[in-house]
Amino acid sequence: MPGLINGHVHLANDAPADLAAQVRDDSTATAAFRAAANALITLAAGITTVKDCGAADNVVIDLSRAVEAGILPGPRIVAAGRVITMTGGHGHFMGVEADGVDAVRTAVRGELKKGAGFIKAMATGGVLTSGVRPTQTAFRQDELSAIVEEAHHAGRRVSTHAIGREGIENAILAGVDTIEHGFHLDAELFALAIERGTYLVPTLSAVSCIVAHGEAGGIPSWIVDKAHSEADRSRAMLRAAVDAGMNIAAGTDAGTPLNPHDGLVEELVEMVAIGLTPEQTLLSATREGAYNAGLSDITGTLETGKAGDLIVVDGDPLQDIAALRRIVLVAKDGSIHRSSLEMSRDLSTHRTEVSR
Repeated sequence: MPGLINGHVHLANDAPADLAAQVRDDSTATAAFRAAANALITLAAGITTVKDCGAADNVVIDLSRAVEAGILPGPRIVAAGRVITMTGGHGHFMGVEADGVDAVRTAVRGELKKGAGFIKAMATGGVLTSGVRPTQTAFRQDELSAIVEEAHHAGRRVSTHAIGREGIENAILAGVDTIEHGFHLDAELFALAIERGTYLVPTLSAVSCIVAHGEAGGIPSWIVDKAHSEADRSRAMLRAAVDAGMNIAAGTDAGTPLNPHDGLVEELVEMVAIGLTPEQTLLSATREGAYNAGLSDITGTLETGKAGDLIVVDGDPLQDIAALRRIVLVAKDGSIHRSSLEMSRDLSTHRTEVSR
């Protein structure tokens, strides 16, 4: 089957209990080493393409170039570079802070100049930034519209972190291509998103990993409290989004607290448990993931003329999605990066041990 696509990762982070602290304390070189190591983990798990949704100092843009040039092995990487956020907004520790239409235009142009494959903007607060609520509104609609306009002029897509309803609505009306998280989407917003072709990357793992490990895993209590406030809503929203017919691309937010880079299969298992069919789930992590990444002409399906990104699975994931835990061969661009001769094992029992 086609190689898997993870639509939301942070390769420069290796799932620490406090992501903001790791970003703050890492040198550029250390972040780059983490990103290279996580790229190897990602590819070995059958994930042949990722969208990296933010890193400090643009280290993942450089990594994407290194992988493309054959300097380092790794998945195909579409990297946003630094996130664009309001002053003091969510992710400011790994982003460009900008306020007002002119300032956000400048910020987008700066990231494009550095080689961003897409633009990531913050429409609301989030779970991992101290002092902000996940649902609070951040950029205004006119600011988001300016971000979208500049990115689209350059042929780049825009992904928007958006949890609260007002921020989600602002983002959809501004013309963003992807809503990341989207926990407070509702029937009215589903209809608006479907009309405009907006994608949703639900990132169930972003909150479920925090809730599962909690303070016992070393995660700060203020992060755990915010994750608990959104966990149930994230699952109910995804079921409603699928019923409504919204475009879904799978993504995990890998690299966030205790959320490893080889965890996409567990996200897919959870999606089926919520009520998606195995076929819907597989498409979200292959064909739809490629569309969401702007790479549908290259990957996402097995067709003549596309890159040879494929995996071989011991079992039929259309009958049992958990068969994806038994990946016995991984190929990217037609080259085998992992085979059963080297590594025949069940990924469910050999998950990467994340930092604590």
